[in-house]
Amino acid sequence: MRPPKGRTWAPRGHTPEVRVCVGGRGRVTVAGVVCFKPGHRSRLFYKLHVYRARRGEAKSFTWQDYRDFITMTHLQLNGPVVWCWDNLNVHLTDGLAEFAQEHRDWLEIYQFPSYAPDLNPQEGIWSLIKRGLANLAAANLDHLVRVMKRKLKKLQYRPHLIDGCLAETGLIIEPR
Repeated sequence: MRPPKGRTWAPRGHTPEVRVCVGGRGRVTVAGVVCFKPGHRSRLFYKLHVYRARRGEAKSFTWQDYRDFITMTHLQLNGPVVWCWDNLNVHLTDGLAEFAQEHRDWLEIYQFPSYAPDLNPQEGIWSLIKRGLANLAAANLDHLVRVMKRKLKKLQYRPHLIDGCLAETGLIIEPR
């Protein structure tokens, strides 16, 4: 869970400077899920939330956004889903618990133990993405969104990297 590090240079004795024109406030939040199925290639789905600091705008994903993300994943995979996630407070809301109960015919949800990012393969994905963003000086929020989408899209077409994130956890997928 270390922040991304990159390298830069400057003449000896001078502190490196990167000048950036900041065009406003905001942030990009990403929700992602890695999908593993024996005999099939690993897949990565993601959803971006852009917060532009406007009045009444949600700063991050709501439980309804996560509900829609789970439903989209189910439709893309065309089968039952076993969902494992961390203990983010939004993941533990009553609305998501009710949604899971209503759709228990195709959805099983398991919580990772608290403070166990080493068990979550999605953390490996974030590590790869953050490594690619080290020393990025985005011109504005739209530039950051474009770079994030490009990096995530490239990762989607590299299932061996996604498999490596599962292997890093030590977890094994065994069919029932």
